[in-house]
Amino acid sequence: MTAPTSPLLAGPLLYQNWQQLRAGQAGLRARDAAARLGVSEAELTASRLGIDAVRLRPDWAALLPALGELGYIMTLTRNEHCVHERKGFYRDVTVMGNGQMGLVVSADIDLRLFLSGWASVFAVDEETARGPQRSIQVFDRQGMAIHKVYLTAKSDEAAWAPLVEHFRVEEQTAELNLQPLPETKAPRADDEVDAAAMRTEWSQLQDTHHFFALLKRHDVVRTQALRLAGHEWAEPLATVELTKVIEETGKREVPVMVFVGNKHCIQIHSGTVSNLRWMDTWFNVLDPEFNLHLQTTGVTELWRVRKPSSDGIITSYEGFDAEGELVIQLFGARKPGIPERDDWRALAESAKTLIG
Repeated sequence: MTAPTSPLLAGPLLYQNWQQLRAGQAGLRARDAAARLGVSEAELTASRLGIDAVRLRPDWAALLPALGELGYIMTLTRNEHCVHERKGFYRDVTVMGNGQMGLVVSADIDLRLFLSGWASVFAVDEETARGPQRSIQVFDRQGMAIHKVYLTAKSDEAAWAPLVEHFRVEEQTAELNLQPLPETKAPRADDEVDAAAMRTEWSQLQDTHHFFALLKRHDVVRTQALRLAGHEWAEPLATVELTKVIEETGKREVPVMVFVGNKHCIQIHSGTVSNLRWMDTWFNVLDPEFNLHLQTTGVTELWRVRKPSSDGIITSYEGFDAEGELVIQLFGARKPGIPERDDWRALAESAKTLIG
């Protein structure tokens, strides 16, 4: 994690240094500017208070449903190696009673929200070369961006000012009280895991959503579970197979589900992909309502994963980075109660495993 900002680089001075950096590099994104300046993106955003940013109340149970008032928007969720952008309407929002979890399950905006890690939120209204750009930006306790909502040309512009005013914090302070990342314990050695018992439980899964609970019960990290699952349930693939399968789904018009997220938010696209473009090592989907930007060098491990369910076997591709963090998941598009698509399964099973 980036260390908290030095008092000498806070507020106006930080903002001034950022603008100088932007002047020399047109199009420099806030995330990259923050890294260059040695601060978190949240600190960089807080330096804009009183200029083109307003700090809002982190009242997720009220704020998230209110985003529906903005109409047709674009949501952006990313991790270190992949950016997922989806346009639509922020509707059908549910925040669980304990306030720790949330869902958005509209036809176009589909999110899983882990709200216990959400810390600060800002409304940003900046002038760009393309005109004004308005967004709601959420950050975690380390100052990392979790989730952003951008207005589009089709949004309800009249709803912006009332929303910002309603959720505005009275004291517009830049103080964020950032915290270091909690220490994570090292994974257990493979020979300490009861792999046979884990495989048995795996074979008895009735819902793919129960997989995380299986990992917790056996105290294993995800990539470790895949290694120990056996070829029936998980097979390593060459990382090039990830973009190959996306390209094939595009050619054959096979609808897919594309999951991208971070520790606090997962964003999902369901549907076909068509306008696929390589830009150096970046693989991009540039469709009207869905954009994906995948830095392929960040995916160092790829698995074909099979999980049993009450609807039959569910097959996914799961790409991980060098730290074992999940970068992207692909499934065939489906709804609960409906078996996996045959065309997706045929594509997913066509790649040769790296083993045997």
